[in-house]
Amino acid sequence: MLILVYIIFLTIFAGHLCEEQFCSADNEIKSCKENEIAHQNSLYTKEINERYKKYLVTIQNAEQNYKECNNTKHKCYKDAIVRDLRPFKKKGISKEMIEAAKTRGTFYQIIKGKLYREKDCMFPARCAGIEHFLLKVIGNLSDMDLVVNTRDYPQSSEYFGNAIPVFSFSKTPQYYDIIYPAWAFWEGGPAISLYPRGLGRWDQHRKTLNKASLEILWEEKKSKGFFRGSRTSSERDNLILLSRNKPHLVDAQYTKNQAWKSNEDTLHATPASEVSLESHCTYKYLFNFRGVAASFRHKHLFLCRSLVFHVSDEWMEFYYHSMKPWIHYIPVPKNADQEELEDLIEFARNNDDLAKKIAHRGRDFIWNNLRMSDVIHFWKQLLKSYSKLLTYNPVLKKDLINIRREL
Repeated sequence: MLILVYIIFLTIFAGHLCEEQFCSADNEIKSCKENEIAHQNSLYTKEINERYKKYLVTIQNAEQNYKECNNTKHKCYKDAIVRDLRPFKKKGISKEMIEAAKTRGTFYQIIKGKLYREKDCMFPARCAGIEHFLLKVIGNLSDMDLVVNTRDYPQSSEYFGNAIPVFSFSKTPQYYDIIYPAWAFWEGGPAISLYPRGLGRWDQHRKTLNKASLEILWEEKKSKGFFRGSRTSSERDNLILLSRNKPHLVDAQYTKNQAWKSNEDTLHATPASEVSLESHCTYKYLFNFRGVAASFRHKHLFLCRSLVFHVSDEWMEFYYHSMKPWIHYIPVPKNADQEELEDLIEFARNNDDLAKKIAHRGRDFIWNNLRMSDVIHFWKQLLKSYSKLLTYNPVLKKDLINIRREL
C-alpha cells in the first residue's frame, strides 16, 4: 500500500499519470515522461496527418502511378515531338503554310548541310542562341524551311484558324506552335544586373548551381519560401503580400524590370535587389512563376536541391510534360490566395522528410535528363521528324545570309 502511494506521489511529481501501463518505482518518472512525450507527438502527428490528408493522399497516388523517366536513350521527350507535330501529320506541311508562317517569326533554311537565315532578326541574341543548336545538328538533316518565333508569346492559336507551322519556345494547350528548346539554354535569356549579357550557358549554370547546392545541407537551409523577380504577372502578387504579412514563412519581393516607373510597379514597395541563382539555394522552398510565357528560371531552381513550388501548369516548355506534380515539385494553382499559399508552405514545413524527398527527385530529374546533350538531341530529333512532313522540296532563296559556326 505504501509502495502504491509512493508511486502515485512520484508520478504526480513528474506532472503526469501513466496511461494504460504500469510504471515501476525505479523508472516511473523517466518512462512516464517519455510516454507523455510520445503520446503528445502521436496526437500531433495525427493532427498533422488529418490536416494535410488531401496532400498526403495525392502524393501517395502520384508515387503509385509514376514511372521514372530514363533518358539514357533520349526517350524522355519523344512524346513532346509527336504531340506537337500531330496537327500536321495528316496533310503535311505545304509551301503555302510556310509562307503564311513567315510573318510570325524568323525564316530559316537548311540546304545541303548549311544554315541560312533572313537578314533581319528581331532579337539577335535570341537568334544566336537558336543558331548555336541548329549548327550543332545540321550535318545529317534533310533540306527544310522553318519559321522560328523569337518572341516570348506563341503565334498559332487554335481560336484563329488552322495550325500554322511556327516554332516557339513555350505555349499553352490552346496553341499549335511546335516547341523547341529555348535560346536561353545558350544565350539571349533575360538580362539583369547580375547577368548583363543575359541568362544563358546552361552547361555552366549546371556546374555552379550544383556546387552551391552541395555547400549547404537540406537541414541547414532556411525553412521558408523564397522568390525574387519583377512584376510581369499579377499571379505573383499574393505571394508578395503573404511575405509582407508573414515574413517568417516566405521572403518574396519584387525587383525592377525594364518597364518599372515607380513603386506602384512593385506593388507599392521599394524594389528589392536582384539575387544570384546560387543564392536561392540557401532556402528550402523556391517559387517559380511564369512571366509573359514560361519562366526561364524554372530549370535552374531545381538544381538547388530545394523544393520547387511551381505555380500553374498552363505554360509549358519541351521538357515540362515529363516532370510530374507531387513527384518532382509542389503544384500551386495560378489563382492561389494567401491562405492557400500559406497552407502549402506549412505542409512542407510539417512534412520535412517528404519535402526533402520531392526536392531531391526534382533535382535528379533535371540533372540526369536535361543535360546539354539532351537539348541538342531533342533539336535533332525534332527537326528530323519535322522535315519528313514537308510536302515540297525547298530551294535556296537568294536573299538569305549564310550562318556559320564561330571559330
